[in-house]
Amino acid sequence: MKIGNIDLGEKPVLLAPMEDVTDASFRYVCKEFGADMLYTEFISSDGLIRDAAKTIAKMQVTDAERPIGIQIYGHLPDALVEAAVRAEEAHPDLIDINFGCPVNKIARRGAGSGMMREPDKMVEITRRVVEAVKLPVTVKTRLGWDDDSKIIVELAERLQDAGISALTIHGRTRAQLYKGVADWSLIGAVKRNPRMHIPIIGNGDITTPEGAKMAFDRYGVDAIMIGRASFGHPWIFREVKHYLATGELLPPMSVRERVDLAKRHLAKSLELKGDRVGIFEMRRHLSCYFKGLDNFKETRLKLVTSLDPAELYATLDHIAEVWG
Repeated sequence: MKIGNIDLGEKPVLLAPMEDVTDASFRYVCKEFGADMLYTEFISSDGLIRDAAKTIAKMQVTDAERPIGIQIYGHLPDALVEAAVRAEEAHPDLIDINFGCPVNKIARRGAGSGMMREPDKMVEITRRVVEAVKLPVTVKTRLGWDDDSKIIVELAERLQDAGISALTIHGRTRAQLYKGVADWSLIGAVKRNPRMHIPIIGNGDITTPEGAKMAFDRYGVDAIMIGRASFGHPWIFREVKHYLATGELLPPMSVRERVDLAKRHLAKSLELKGDRVGIFEMRRHLSCYFKGLDNFKETRLKLVTSLDPAELYATLDHIAEVWG
């Protein structure tokens, strides 16, 4: 599968952009486990054009992460175009427009999936962004605003006509948020539409290797994107790719293997962000590596409260000794 000139091979598995999750250190471990393409956290167009330091920092990418996309969002056309130009200057491999985030503070302003209520505006913004940059432009969106307005089949054609190089579809409406079951039938309908010639990437509820295979086999998508299922479980990319290639499931990752991974992840976070910020950003990840362990409450508390790297490494060693 190709997005522009980016060759991702056959049946690629992509890491979804996620706010407060897909920071550089998490991208590092997902790449280690075989994610075929990475994305930054969401980049606010308003923040970017105001030169907000935190927003600009999110755009820093390295050659080791390639191919990587920078995802932008907003509701003002001029701001989104300017943000795309600024994002291109950070030298990603593509620019992705977020028309899918359902979070209230974003959607209620008309950004993210809030744009599903204004498809004409969505298409016009997309066209302007495509014209403003030289990199491939892709879009991530949903089925529609609610059950009465699932417009994705027609909308996909219009976005393609606006010049995008690939389309990612999350199989829920904005009204669903992340509840209920993702409806892949409409993703399949977009893929089967004879007018469509760009790659279609499916997203939503892919939590197992078997589910990934079904997405390819039943709905014919060109690629899949994994989001929440990778949080605390970045080795899902290795599991999925192994199953797609062999039809066999890998054995579960042992506690000691997860401890080793958590140490590598922590070390990368400290290297990139320094002790204080690196530790704060790791808190959301560390305890998730050890979900399901019995009698883990006290140890989990140490993982999410300690400010000392040495103490965190010691706690991880303790996990390996007691539960490994």
